[in-house]
Amino acid sequence: MLQNYKKNIKHSNKFGISLDLHYLCTHIMDKKQATLELGTKPVGQLLMQYAMPAIVAMTASSLYNIIDRAFIGQIVGPEAIAGLGITFPFMNLSAAFGAAVGIGASTCISVKLGQRDYKTAQYLLGNTVTLNLIVGFLFMVVCLLFLDPILRFFGASDVTLPYAREFMIVILLGNVITHMYFGMNAVLRAAGKPRHAMYSVLFTVGMNILLILVFVWWLRLGIKGAALATVTAQSMALCWQMWVFSDKKELLHLRKGIYKLKTDLVKNIISIGISPFLMQTTSCVIVIFMNNQFVRYGGDMAVGAYSIANSVVMVLFMFVMGMNQGMQPIVGYNYGAEKFDRMFRCLWLTIAWATIILLVGWALSMLFPREIARVFTTDPTLMEMSARGIRLNMMVFFVVGSQAVITNFFQCIGKVKISIFLSLSRQLILLLPMAYIFPLFWDLDGVWYSMAASDFGSFSMTIPLLLWYIRKINTYGK
Repeated sequence: MLQNYKKNIKHSNKFGISLDLHYLCTHIMDKKQATLELGTKPVGQLLMQYAMPAIVAMTASSLYNIIDRAFIGQIVGPEAIAGLGITFPFMNLSAAFGAAVGIGASTCISVKLGQRDYKTAQYLLGNTVTLNLIVGFLFMVVCLLFLDPILRFFGASDVTLPYAREFMIVILLGNVITHMYFGMNAVLRAAGKPRHAMYSVLFTVGMNILLILVFVWWLRLGIKGAALATVTAQSMALCWQMWVFSDKKELLHLRKGIYKLKTDLVKNIISIGISPFLMQTTSCVIVIFMNNQFVRYGGDMAVGAYSIANSVVMVLFMFVMGMNQGMQPIVGYNYGAEKFDRMFRCLWLTIAWATIILLVGWALSMLFPREIARVFTTDPTLMEMSARGIRLNMMVFFVVGSQAVITNFFQCIGKVKISIFLSLSRQLILLLPMAYIFPLFWDLDGVWYSMAASDFGSFSMTIPLLLWYIRKINTYGK
C-alpha cells in the first residue's frame, strides 16, 4: 500500500510529501497495532472490549423490537401483533441470506487479519459489498412477486394477512439496505471497530423509536409506519457506515478494484456463512411450522402469544449474540495465529457469561410472566396465553447460552460441518418432530413443551462434541 502511494506522489513538494508519508505510515501502523492486540492483550479485557459494545447494541436493538411490538399491540390492536408474528419467518429468511454474506465475510476477514494478509482482507470487504447488493435485490424481487402465497404458507389467516402484507411490502422494498447495513456492521467488528458497530446500532435504534412515534403514534400509519421507521433508520445508519469505510486512512477501506467477485473469496465467504444461513433458514421453517401449529391448537391469539413470548426470548438471547459477536474476532484471529490457549480461554469466558445472563433472564421470566406480557397487550385473553407461554417456553432456557456459544465457536474457526450439525440439531432435528408429536398428547401446551425439550436436547448433544474437539486439537493441532 505504501509503495503504491509513493509511486503516485509527485516529487515537487518535498516537505509536504514527507509530512504526508509520515502521517500515513503512523496511521496505518496504529491500525495494524490495534488489530495485533487481538493476539496479545489479555483475553478477558479483549472480550469485554469487543463484547460490551455488541451487547449494548444488541440489547438496544431488542428493546426497540419490544417498543415496536408494544406500539403495534397497544395502538393498532391484538390482530396486528398476531399479523406481525406471521412475518417472523420472512425476517428470519432475510436474515439467513444476510448472515451467509455478513458473518461469512467478517469471519474470513478476522482470520486473514490474524494471518496479516491485509490485501486479501481488503478484497473481502469489496466482495462483501457486491454480494450484499446482489443477494438483497434478488431476495426482494422474488418475495414481492409471491408475497400473498408465501404469507398464507407461513400461517396467515384472513384476519392477519392484511397486516402481515402491509408490513412486509415496506420491509422487502428496503431489503437491499437491510442486508448492506447488517453486513457492514459485521465487517466493522471484524476490522477492530466494535465501538463503531455499537454506535451504528444505537443510532438505528434511537432513530427507529423516534420515527415510530411519528409514523405510528402521531401520523397513525399503523403497522406500515413501523416498517417505514425500520427501513428509514437503517438507511441513515448505512450512510454513516459507508462514510467510515470510505476513509482511505483506514486499514480496510472502500476503493476501486475490490468489488469484482473473486471465486475463491466468494467460496470462502459462503462456506463459512452456510452455517448461520442454515441456522436462520431452519429457524424460518420452524416458525412457519410453529405458527401453523399455534393456529391449529389455539387460533390467531395463540400466534400472538407466540409472537410475544418469542420477543422475550430474543431480548435475552441478544445478550448471548452480543457475547458471540465479541468472541468472533478474538477466536478467529487467534485461530489464524495458532494461539490455541487464548482461543479456548475466550471460549470458556464467553460460555460462563452467556450462562449467567440467561439464568437471570430465566428467573425474571418465571417470576413475572404476566407483568412482561402486559407490556405488549392489555387484552386479557392474549395476556394470559402469553404469560403461560413465556413460562413453558423458558423452562430450561438457561442451557441455551452454552449451546449457542459453542456453535458459534466452530463457525469462527471454519469447522463448517460441525457448526451446521449443531445449528440444525436444536430446531430441525429435535424441535420439528417434537412440535408435531407433543400436541397430540398435551394439546396447545404441547407446542410450548416442545421448545423447552429441544433446548435441553441440543445442549446434551453440544457438550460431547466440544470435548472431542478439545482432545483432538490438543493432540493433533488444527
